[in-house]
Amino acid sequence: MNSVVIALGAMALFYFFGYRFWSKKLEKTVFQLSPDEQTPANNPELQDGIDYVPTNRQILWGHHYTSIAGAAPIIGPAVAVFWGWVPAILWIVFGTIFIGAVHDFSTLALSARHQGHTMADIAGHMIHPRVRTLFQIVIYFLIWVVLAVFGIAIGVLFDHYPATVIPVNFQIVVAVVIGFLLHRKGANILIPSIIALILLYAMIPVGLSFPVQFSPWHIMGIELTAPTIWAILLLIYAAIASILPVWALLQPRDYINSHQLIVGLSLLLLGLFVLHPDMQAPAINTQATGAPPLFPLIFVTIACGAISGFHGLVSSGTTSKQLNNMKDVRAIGYGGMLGEGMLAVIATIAVAAGLTNWGEHYHNWNASGLTAIAKFAEGSGNFIAALGFSTEAGQALVAILAISFAATSMDTGARIQRFIVAELGQSLKQDWMANRYIATAIAVLPAIPLVIAGSSAYGPLWLLFGTTNQLVGGMSLLVLFVYLFRAKKPLMMIAVPMIFVILMTTAAMVFNLYDWIAHLGVEGTQANGLTVIIASAILVLEIWMIVEAVIILKKLRQERREIQTTSTILS
Repeated sequence: MNSVVIALGAMALFYFFGYRFWSKKLEKTVFQLSPDEQTPANNPELQDGIDYVPTNRQILWGHHYTSIAGAAPIIGPAVAVFWGWVPAILWIVFGTIFIGAVHDFSTLALSARHQGHTMADIAGHMIHPRVRTLFQIVIYFLIWVVLAVFGIAIGVLFDHYPATVIPVNFQIVVAVVIGFLLHRKGANILIPSIIALILLYAMIPVGLSFPVQFSPWHIMGIELTAPTIWAILLLIYAAIASILPVWALLQPRDYINSHQLIVGLSLLLLGLFVLHPDMQAPAINTQATGAPPLFPLIFVTIACGAISGFHGLVSSGTTSKQLNNMKDVRAIGYGGMLGEGMLAVIATIAVAAGLTNWGEHYHNWNASGLTAIAKFAEGSGNFIAALGFSTEAGQALVAILAISFAATSMDTGARIQRFIVAELGQSLKQDWMANRYIATAIAVLPAIPLVIAGSSAYGPLWLLFGTTNQLVGGMSLLVLFVYLFRAKKPLMMIAVPMIFVILMTTAAMVFNLYDWIAHLGVEGTQANGLTVIIASAILVLEIWMIVEAVIILKKLRQERREIQTTSTILS
């Protein structure tokens, strides 16, 4: 099939059915959002100039989108296409419309109605205080892995495309300057951010002329590869960025990246229309050499491109604290996820149609893992090269786009992890954990061992990320279901996604655990004891949370019946 038909079909479904119909139904029938509702950012008791900052919708959309659209919607499809492009596209499109975007919209709305609290904290109020602690621990595990896998992914890109190092770091410096002008001088951010984007692209030739590369380091008998070195440096950056006020780096950089998104996707789509290549990957490849079963693992391999628990953490961790108007929830929450879904569609097409020889890149399952994001850059670079750019420049431009999104997810993740550590300290009555610097250290430092082991155990690490990510999404939907049940709101738009996500991801976790345990100690295997321990703990916590939710739902239903019975007797 021609790739252009697939791209146009996905865009039409996302906009006409998803945004114009399904999101409006969700807003009107389930949440009844009103512009008169006070948001946390406009609450004088919460405004602090660091995290609670009322923000223009366009700027906040840029932050939210670039925070959720990290490396995951690129890596997931670039790996999952090994099973064929049809299952990948179907899961991305329909998963985004009915599950992912509903989840993102709903978590943002719920957090905004609960003073910008995280989903874990809200779970404690909606279900039971014990669930707050359980959810916080699961989220901590998730972001622990997120920081590692995104750091490794960026490290791989820096290593494959050293020309990207100077432009990416130049953008950070310019974003800090723009943040100062915006916050301290009251400057309009649009023109400076466009100028910054132009300067960013102007730095690509500089990066091509002066590539920055690392040779392996040997420290205490451990060899650190170039991607590992970059990943460790990125963790340090994420820790620093997560402590800064949101206006100092997060908002201006993400606004620049939102322009990057528009330019990058426009160039990719134009190049796609010029080349209009047929899909080179098989439509369905169920006999893929060395691949695990398509069901249920496709639902966790493609995580952020269809449904992501991490998105709910962004919605409730940073975005809800900056929301200026409740009516912005639809554009930012639902619309932002549609944008990510489209990125995942383009990523699928880039590796399924953009690579010159698909079979050489995907000759076995293990070949589609660690370098998946580099395959996306190569395939997408071929689209941009069709517009007259050199292949090298096109690949560098796409790599910068991917790095910028992934780096945003890293420091947003570190900031959210800081909130989780502080909330966990509150639950455990350990006030010292609320200190910003101590919380940040607890948030970021444990990811370093995963980074060091990541390149040799990336397969299990990615599947662990995807499965945990989806389980967190399922748990967030469970909290939303309890909230709607308490409020006597319509349930089906949340109930169906919740049941599907919990069933599929629990099955995937059980399969992964069985496979990893069976291969522990086997020569050449990537399974290790750490991934088994983390996965086992997460599975136990998830089951515990479900049991707690079932208990509270039974209690609420019984209370409702008693009230109805009393009302009937009195009448």
